[in-house]
Amino acid sequence: MTAPTLAVWKFASCDGCQLTLLDCEDELLTLAEQVQIASFPEASSTITGGPYDVSLVEGSITTAADERRIHEIREQSGVLVTIGACATAGGIQALRNSLDVAELAALVYAEPAYIDTLATSTPASAHVTVDYQLQGCPIDRGQLLDTLCALLAGRTPRLPAKTVCSECKQRGITCVVVAEGTPCLGPVTHAGCGALCPSVDRGCYGCFGPTATPNFPALIPLLTRDGMTDGGVERVFRTFNVTTFTERRTDR
Repeated sequence: MTAPTLAVWKFASCDGCQLTLLDCEDELLTLAEQVQIASFPEASSTITGGPYDVSLVEGSITTAADERRIHEIREQSGVLVTIGACATAGGIQALRNSLDVAELAALVYAEPAYIDTLATSTPASAHVTVDYQLQGCPIDRGQLLDTLCALLAGRTPRLPAKTVCSECKQRGITCVVVAEGTPCLGPVTHAGCGALCPSVDRGCYGCFGPTATPNFPALIPLLTRDGMTDGGVERVFRTFNVTTFTERRTDR
């Protein structure tokens, strides 16, 4: 029986989510015995042509070439999974979406005429059908492994539609908002990180993006009560998942 094929693709990103896969170490060796890793330039120069049973896509679409390539990858992939904030929400580079990209290029580059870029940074889902999304900056290794194992076993991946607050409760972590008055985005942020920041007495800063139905009108008064200015509130939502937080804001 032929092993299923796995391909890993990079677009505009920092490579952190691909490194999360490499950091799986022992689990990755076990995974490699179950699948044929057909394309993963971060790990090997060996590349096998498609089609591919599963493709993992990291990074946002920022150029016309990216746009063409994501369509080609979609056509060759049985299941396409986007991994990380760049691939699922456009990433921190989407901060440029509300600005004049030509003006920005002129400020940064000595020869801006050579820069070939789209006006926006967008997730893969803005261009092709995506089967599953793993959020985070970077993604959670446990969630990644569970998703790959689920796909190999033919079951639907377990991707929780709950909040970071619920993960705090499950782990018995004292609420940093209630106990310490620390600003925290946990009530409106998608679960998946295991409440990493609250577990070390830090407020969640939303790297897993907003939940499907975030209650911003209830959260924002808590943020300002705990010392954030109106400008600070705007800035805290304009980071890794600026596009999705902006789209789901209903308090403005």
